[in-house]
Amino acid sequence: MTPMFQSVAASLGNSLRQPVDWSQSTNGKGVTVAWCRLSDAAQILPMARLIKVLGGRLSTITAYQIKQQPDGLEIAYHFDLDGDTLTATVTVAAAPRTIPSLTGVFRNADWNEREFMELYQIEVTGHPNPRRLFIDENIDPAVLQRFIPYSDLVNAASTKALWEKIMITKGDAQ
Repeated sequence: MTPMFQSVAASLGNSLRQPVDWSQSTNGKGVTVAWCRLSDAAQILPMARLIKVLGGRLSTITAYQIKQQPDGLEIAYHFDLDGDTLTATVTVAAAPRTIPSLTGVFRNADWNEREFMELYQIEVTGHPNPRRLFIDENIDPAVLQRFIPYSDLVNAASTKALWEKIMITKGDAQ
């Protein structure tokens, strides 16, 4: 484990008082990629604060459905630490679907958090601007998820396949 990731792992383990599942690999050019799974969604905020103190930054956030669990969601937080990448994954409980906002630590979390509030109906506690990004406020939350899961949409599904699935869901199959 690189010294940076050793520091993150040790500090995080001490502050959370729970073991964190870690793995990592380093390519031939010396670039290290690490992954960790947090046991509780509330752990992401202390982790983000620690990464900020260590000089890291938030690259992006990805929310997605768990294939084996129709109601299961995970969120992957991708951090950069001096050129190395750390992805921290948390499972979002089916009820209540809440996660703390990282916007107070990393301002660039804003649009990612607003997007998954809108697409997956996840409540992001402490978000300073929870308005929708692109779906009208009068439309039910997570409406697109009922017709075609966003994870299917972005996984290179064809337009025809998407349209057929929407029509079947609506009961308009021909």
